[in-house]
Amino acid sequence: MKVCDVYKLPGLLCVFKCVFFRLNFHASMSYRTVVMYVEISCFVVCVSGWILVCSTLPIDIWTWSELDSVVLGTSHYFSNLWKDCVSDSTGVTDCKDIPSLLALNWDIRMCRTLIIISIILAFFGSVLVLVGMKCTKIGGSEIVNARLTFAGGMNYLIGGMCSMIAFSYYGNKLRAEFQDPNYKAQKFEIGVGVFIGWGGSSLLVVGGLIYSIFAGRDGFHSRVVPTKKSIQLLAHTEISESRKPRTTSGSRGSSISGITTTTNLSAINAYV
Repeated sequence: MKVCDVYKLPGLLCVFKCVFFRLNFHASMSYRTVVMYVEISCFVVCVSGWILVCSTLPIDIWTWSELDSVVLGTSHYFSNLWKDCVSDSTGVTDCKDIPSLLALNWDIRMCRTLIIISIILAFFGSVLVLVGMKCTKIGGSEIVNARLTFAGGMNYLIGGMCSMIAFSYYGNKLRAEFQDPNYKAQKFEIGVGVFIGWGGSSLLVVGGLIYSIFAGRDGFHSRVVPTKKSIQLLAHTEISESRKPRTTSGSRGSSISGITTTTNLSAINAYV
């Protein structure tokens, strides 16, 4: 309304234009705020999942088994992807690293590879997301930041899927061996490391998926959002058009069409 009073624009037309642009401007700002808080929440979720997946590597108890003996008491056997350990009732623990990498079974090597790939992808995903988030203001334009955030979200998503495949395969293998009546070797149960890995992988997948949805919509679909610059440009356009003489109905129609064309061009140029 202040623009209308200062520059003496046509009353009803100016009111409609100003109300429309102000409502859209406030709606875009509220949408930006919501996306910013969603990005911060997803960043906390994804970093937590990445830390949980990293913490499974030094955890010894991926599998565990208990063996009772009359002479020695109770012995606990547990292992992970890197070593095998045994603990007796006196509390003495003895661990032995897996001696050869090439002598490993293909499934252990696959699980190792997938988990390491997951950790690396999640690390680079954190870097990309930190640069591209709306609250950090490190990157360039809004579209570039959204695309960087989308790339980070895809890193989180792919990394979470890789670790989920590794932990799920390892857990399913233990379950199949434990429930197989023809399996004569010592049977093991699923340890705490696999459950922590499942939780961390789930956080990575959920956070990466939300990042990909929000950032992909902002980065790869152009949206017309009015800004303060576009509102001022509209005001100047209205001033110039209102000062033109209105002689005939034809010239009035051409003037209105010129206003509409100029307004549309100014709105189209205001991209986020």
